[in-house]
Amino acid sequence: MQNKGVIRLFAIILGLICLYYLSFTFSAKNAEKKAAIHANGDILKEKAYLDSIKINYITNDFTYKDVKDRAMNLGLDLKGGINATLEISVREILKGLSNDSKNKEFNKALDKASEMQKNTSTPYLDLFVNAFKEISAGKIKLGHPSIFGKLGSEITRETSDQDATKILKRQVDASILTAFKVLRNRIDQFGVTQPNIQRIGSTGRILIELPGAKDIDRVKDIITRKAELQFWEVFTSQELGDFFNVANQKLATIIKPIEETIKEIDTTKTDVEKLLEGDTKDSLTVNNPLGSIFTPYPNSPYAILGVATIANKEKINEYLNRKEVRTLLPSTLKNAKFLWDNPRKNSDTIRLYAIKGNRKNEAPIHGDVIKSARQDFESFGSNPLISMTMKSGASKKWAKMTEKNLNRPVAVVLDDIVYSAPTVQGVIKGGSTQITGNFTIEEAQDVANALQSGKLPASAHIIQSEIVGPSLGQKAIDSGYKSFIIGIILILLWMLFYYGKAGIFTNITLIINMLFVFGVLAAFGAVLTLPGIAGIVLTIGMAVDANVLIYERIKEELNGGKTLKEAINTGYKGSLSSILDANITTLLTGIVLFAFGSGPVKGFATTLIIGILTSLFSAIYISRLLIEWFVNNGRTMTFNTNITKNWFKNINIDFLKKRKIAGIVSGILLILGLVSLTTQGLNYGVDFSGGRTYTIKFDKDVDPTEVATSLKGAFGTTPEVKTYGGKNQLKITTKYEVENTSKKIDSVIQSLLLTNLKSFLPKNMTYDEFKISATKNDIGLMRTEMVGPTIADDIKQAAVWAVFGSLLIVFLYILLRFRKWQFSLGAVIAVFHDVLIVLGIFSLLQKFLPFEEINQAFIAAILTVVGYSLNDTVVIFDRIREFANNHENWNYKDVVNKALSSTLGRTINTSLTTLVTLLAIFIFGGDSIKGFMFAMIIGVIVGTYSSLFIATPIMYDFIMKGKNKKLKEVE
Repeated sequence: MQNKGVIRLFAIILGLICLYYLSFTFSAKNAEKKAAIHANGDILKEKAYLDSIKINYITNDFTYKDVKDRAMNLGLDLKGGINATLEISVREILKGLSNDSKNKEFNKALDKASEMQKNTSTPYLDLFVNAFKEISAGKIKLGHPSIFGKLGSEITRETSDQDATKILKRQVDASILTAFKVLRNRIDQFGVTQPNIQRIGSTGRILIELPGAKDIDRVKDIITRKAELQFWEVFTSQELGDFFNVANQKLATIIKPIEETIKEIDTTKTDVEKLLEGDTKDSLTVNNPLGSIFTPYPNSPYAILGVATIANKEKINEYLNRKEVRTLLPSTLKNAKFLWDNPRKNSDTIRLYAIKGNRKNEAPIHGDVIKSARQDFESFGSNPLISMTMKSGASKKWAKMTEKNLNRPVAVVLDDIVYSAPTVQGVIKGGSTQITGNFTIEEAQDVANALQSGKLPASAHIIQSEIVGPSLGQKAIDSGYKSFIIGIILILLWMLFYYGKAGIFTNITLIINMLFVFGVLAAFGAVLTLPGIAGIVLTIGMAVDANVLIYERIKEELNGGKTLKEAINTGYKGSLSSILDANITTLLTGIVLFAFGSGPVKGFATTLIIGILTSLFSAIYISRLLIEWFVNNGRTMTFNTNITKNWFKNINIDFLKKRKIAGIVSGILLILGLVSLTTQGLNYGVDFSGGRTYTIKFDKDVDPTEVATSLKGAFGTTPEVKTYGGKNQLKITTKYEVENTSKKIDSVIQSLLLTNLKSFLPKNMTYDEFKISATKNDIGLMRTEMVGPTIADDIKQAAVWAVFGSLLIVFLYILLRFRKWQFSLGAVIAVFHDVLIVLGIFSLLQKFLPFEEINQAFIAAILTVVGYSLNDTVVIFDRIREFANNHENWNYKDVVNKALSSTLGRTINTSLTTLVTLLAIFIFGGDSIKGFMFAMIIGVIVGTYSSLFIATPIMYDFIMKGKNKKLKEVE
């Protein structure tokens, strides 16, 4: 092998990088373990402990916050928490832009667009514009004064509908962007570690993932609460006087005794333990608690009171809101409310302000007061500024406010974030105002969007959500790790049993590969989910497949009379083409999954893609480095054991002769499946049909039929109730109020569940005990999921595109590699065969299986089956191509049969190791993954069968048909 030194160096560097990033996870886990011991089961106390050590150094170079930010992310199914897709109501935005127009055509168009949106993924604004054109029939334009004709100076009576649509699109996008930033600020303040919030394309949808969030009610309120624009008068640093120094002195007298008490309690701990737990404080922090983390601007006439880092924000808030500190404020400042701004780009510094609050907490000017706002530039320069115009009613209040605060700052506040606090330069009459400052263009746009959002009363509705309780999340972690370890151990034992000494090096390679997989996941901040763990185990199975291909080829070369070194060299070179083709086809399906999937499906795809890439490197290079090092030192290498040395030797099966029997078997299975699919259909999960699902655990075994009957009266129809896991755990699915997006609907339905299930639950169980919460025990609601009908259609559509897209991509890849359409046709027909059989089995058994729902995870399983089936088929096709090139005088039937026979050992070996690991996950993994694993198990069995008896015979028949046709033409 060439460039051994480079490969060795790269492997060492990659390994060190992986260890470096994984060290953050180990450090974070160590700190959290200490927190759990400290809290002794009290979750709130545990959170308080972790909050208190955020800025403490738990390693030489990193604080707990630094370490936690770099630690591996656990998904919702492993950590508990909330996952939600929110939709910003474009209808409400348009209503706000029209000043709640009563125009009939306008409102009819809104109603029609809302109805159409239920059955399409087309953006709402496009639906509205098309509906408006149809209803108005050209008699009235969007720029009519009764609709959008008074939208500042941008849309007038003369504006064409085409131009008006562009302006509306810009306004809607600005509103959604502001809503996105407001939500991101709220979530950052909530304090959840490793949150994920992202816009979904150019739609009005926002994905929020908060693993580990325990106060579910508070989270839901935070993400659905409507933001309101406010204008506040401001206290300057001069008016606060010596407040911060006095407060600092007071805090020192409060904190010092506490620290001394802690030191007395901790006398049994070593200095190292104290340092690791963040229990030690230097004298500066104790004697100067506020001054050590906050820099005040004394006697300044401006609004900024001082600066601090984001990491210290919560601690400063805690200090300033203490009763002992608030009493130090002068009587004229008793209602002062301290607020922060957003950090500037590439900065972790934020600024503190004090607004003039009041008992009602009501700003002098607030809400729908802005007529227009935009980012602009100074007349004689390139400095960005904000131009805004107040509405007529608000402009009078604005004139009074500016007159009262002449040469004083006024704060623009949105969602308790200060976006700007400009100094009033003169009395502003008429409402037209320019806000100048040291803005970047992006910052000026943010302020303009914040101002504009005050007149856009768009709330965020949850259209899809999944909530997992902490106890269920912990159960998933335990079962996931258990199944993972069992699966890995079984693979390692099998490789030792089958390949002997060579198996040892395979196992070392697999362990190194696992280091690479987890290290890369940690380095890229990827989220590890339960399907993700399954993906890792699957890729390890594929890594085994690569080693099996190599070892089987080496054995063939040894049997052919080559020396050990020659056989190893030829074995690695000869198997490379098969390994690459097999892995690339699976990689392509993984990329399609990543592109079209979401949540756990995307997590599975991420680990699959990373795992395939690291497996290829490990199998092709790492294992060869190890084996050649061993052999070059004069040692003997064996690729079998005494038990397995004669397995799959001298096999010569006439597979093509059996294709008719296989065709009959497949035909029967396909007919049964298609009949079932036509008559019974499939049981779609809420992902595809819309609805609400509740997983509830009871303190005793319960009868699903009795539970369903007890809920019929509350829900109007009988919900679907199934045993989920143990007999004391049920999964209840209903479409009751699925289109209701009000904030209280979830609480209403959960209250109905509690009321109608009281006879099955512990006596006197309260609603707080029943719902998902931070202090949750093992009885009551464990998990909830809601999918609105609109997004269910979108998910279904994406799933169809994913399946057909992957088939098309793979067809083209095989055509490119084998240069014969017959190979592509055989592979794709075999894949269709496999998918139809898996779907048919799920349809036939839907009355008997507790996990037969067709959901996103099932589609991921189908696509993985596609990849696996193609993996098998491509390896066989590659050997057929090789035999055909090396034995041109052979009959093509003999070429095919010999190729199939020569790869049978590899086919059975790989299928067996994969099946064993999948069975381990199926048996020991969590309940939520059983359907996914069952589909995979069926798919692997059917895929192995089809590669031998469907794909190859079809390819052979079509090639022979072409050859016979050519012979006839010659005759």
